[in-house]
Amino acid sequence: MSPSRPQHAAPNPNRNITAVRTVRFWAAPLVITLALMSALCALYLGGILNPMTNLRHFPIAVVNEDAGPAGAELAGRLVNGLDKNRFDVRVLTRAAARHQLDTGHVYGSVLIPPSFSSKLRDLGTSAMLPGPAERPVIRISTNPRAGTLGASIAAQTLNMAMGVANGEVGERLLAQVKAQTGGAPLAGAAEEGLSSPIEIESTVYNPLPDGTGNGLSAFYYALLLLLAGFTGSIVVSTLVDALLGYVPAEFGPVYRFAEQVKISRFQTLLLKWAIMVLLGLFTSAAYLAIAHGLGMPIDLGWQLWAYGVFAIAAVGITSSSLLSVLGTGGLLVSLLIFVILGLPSAGATVPLEATPPFFQWLAEFEPMHQVFLGARSLLYFKGHADTGISQALIMTTIGLAIGLLLGGIVTHLYDRKGFHRIPGAVEMAIATEHQAQHKARQSKHERTGAAAEPESSAESPSEET
Repeated sequence: MSPSRPQHAAPNPNRNITAVRTVRFWAAPLVITLALMSALCALYLGGILNPMTNLRHFPIAVVNEDAGPAGAELAGRLVNGLDKNRFDVRVLTRAAARHQLDTGHVYGSVLIPPSFSSKLRDLGTSAMLPGPAERPVIRISTNPRAGTLGASIAAQTLNMAMGVANGEVGERLLAQVKAQTGGAPLAGAAEEGLSSPIEIESTVYNPLPDGTGNGLSAFYYALLLLLAGFTGSIVVSTLVDALLGYVPAEFGPVYRFAEQVKISRFQTLLLKWAIMVLLGLFTSAAYLAIAHGLGMPIDLGWQLWAYGVFAIAAVGITSSSLLSVLGTGGLLVSLLIFVILGLPSAGATVPLEATPPFFQWLAEFEPMHQVFLGARSLLYFKGHADTGISQALIMTTIGLAIGLLLGGIVTHLYDRKGFHRIPGAVEMAIATEHQAQHKARQSKHERTGAAAEPESSAESPSEET
């Protein structure tokens, strides 16, 4: 191993309080903190302020079960009437639409029933001939399990689109009836009914049960998992370093160093990783117990506990590696990755399809989005593979591997290159001790010599006698 390389400045007893009057002393904390908070503000507000303006490829489904021409015409109006860049309108069968609703792949759907054309025709006939007639019913279903705001956007969009289509269908139907009656005036009620012939019914598909916070429980649970890993890594790193004697421990006015343990950077990181895994085991269990006690519905308890352990350990290990590799800067990098960039790109409170493109790009690899997908799948979608849990497991595994490799390789290189935690501390302590012992022996020798000199002087006269 190469000799230790001192990387710290020696104490300067002549440096007084005037050091705080330098520009660097005040500028460094102000500039760094201001930059972080400005980024936080821009990212958070920029992602939520204009969801309708930011819509891109927002997925909704159109189901046409009508065999007649009116159903196909209405489906075409819906598909062509919505901006193709803002909305991803999927014409599906009823079974396919149900599957996409069940897996959270669409936020809402429109169902055109099999009797749509016949009921629309009968409604027009009833304006000319006596007899009962029913208005055709179009059902709009929203999917709050995919996202509460997403379901609201889907309901607003589909109701507006159906309102426009209803008026267009009414104009055409009214023109057909007037053509058949030779332009004879119709009764006011009949004309009003024909001008708006479709009844629009809004329903919630598979509504969320009580105790889910209107669809926010998955987001907050995912946030708890991520914070357990991120915050836990900071606490664990600080305490481990203090207990090993590499950073001071402060308890109120008490400031002390523990007895320093001779241990490498890599071995220290292994200890932190092990503690994070143990922390994940207990914290995930505590979360489940508290959530259950507060009334949150949990159908897959063991699976949610296991994924919670995995997510906490992965985030904690990666954050610990960043702290070990970058030192104090690792705290800022971890904060940036896991919190500042993670929350606005989670896709939990605001759908990713309603955020600027930058956030969709971030969501491809940001840990917060992956943890949210896993928690939402287990809490709302029975943990099926295509509801996000598979992606969450794969991406979490990749993140864990990156954290292990980064921390393991770099700290091992630091050790091999001689960049120890406190460079030269052991050698300096040994040298100081040796110097103190040498001075003590020298002082003792001088005192012994001084005491022997008077005795020699006192014996000289007797010898002469």
